[in-house]
Amino acid sequence: MAQPYFPIDRLYLFPYYRSRQDYRAVTGREAPAYDPSRPPKSWEDPAAAQSTRRTVVYENVLADAAGEDGKPALDMLVLNKAEAASVNLYDQTTAGIPAPEMPPVPVPLRALQANEELAFTQPGIAMVRDKNVPLAETAGGFSGEDRELLRAIAKKLGV
Repeated sequence: MAQPYFPIDRLYLFPYYRSRQDYRAVTGREAPAYDPSRPPKSWEDPAAAQSTRRTVVYENVLADAAGEDGKPALDMLVLNKAEAASVNLYDQTTAGIPAPEMPPVPVPLRALQANEELAFTQPGIAMVRDKNVPLAETAGGFSGEDRELLRAIAKKLGV
């Protein structure tokens, strides 16, 4: 059964690497050394290195702030081609390197389809809503999914 919401990472145009080990496992290469003077960046656009322009423009990234309607908003991202073509993966296990102070570079997204919209399902958690899939009927403020989860919890607790 189709779900009305799905994770925003399904819109990513490029693979997202959660760690240096993840990068090595997927690409077969070692990630460049983390540069604390640059923002963390967990994706790369290899084609950007071949661009004849100095900058690369990505039409859709998740904006830092919600739109006027209170929903997640999209923005544009402009990067120099060398930055676009590389990762800057912060590794929490590296001794002596402070945690990043800059926010990470957002991942470029494909355009939303006509049946899709961005929504917050929890505070600060952006998801994609498939408008073709009806939302569960709510009774007493709980959706069908909520009731199913509560039943599973009660069963585990033996209640």
